[in-house]
Amino acid sequence: MARLIYSAILSLDGYIADADGRFEWAAPDEEVHAFVSELERPVGTYLYGRRMYQTMRYWETAHTVADQPPVALDFARIWQAADKIVYSATLQTPDTVRTRIERDFDPVQVRKLKEAADRDLTVGGARLAAQAIAAGLVDEYQLFVVPAVVGGGTRALPDQVRLNLALAEEHRFGSGTVYLCYRPA
Repeated sequence: MARLIYSAILSLDGYIADADGRFEWAAPDEEVHAFVSELERPVGTYLYGRRMYQTMRYWETAHTVADQPPVALDFARIWQAADKIVYSATLQTPDTVRTRIERDFDPVQVRKLKEAADRDLTVGGARLAAQAIAAGLVDEYQLFVVPAVVGGGTRALPDQVRLNLALAEEHRFGSGTVYLCYRPA
């Protein structure tokens, strides 16, 4: 059975976007980006909420942007090769290949998807991830904590959910970002 992984870049105070919806403070440098690419390489399917999909669809055409560093081109290839499922009540059609729209997040269907998949899945977007976490579907938390405090915004982890986790891996980067990988205990 494939794993469902929640991967997020977050501030030290636990936000993936600030109160204005901005997240430029979380942009990974080349060292972090290369590490993320290695983690993403085994992923076969991305599960996204609408907003996260609209942010990530940049990678569909990133290879056409002049002067892209090799690490960005590598990530673009990884992203383009994976399937995407977007959960949205408003998005009518996807504008990237290998993408389909689902109206509602159904934990039973996601569990079946995990059981049938031969490659890992990731869930992206705080609201969608909160649903997967609450349903007990997340097998691994890959968190990149950046050295910034933003004071409010979109929380990386949901309220009203209690989890017992075990630290599986950690890595510190030159930028001060810290990678923490947790699995349910």
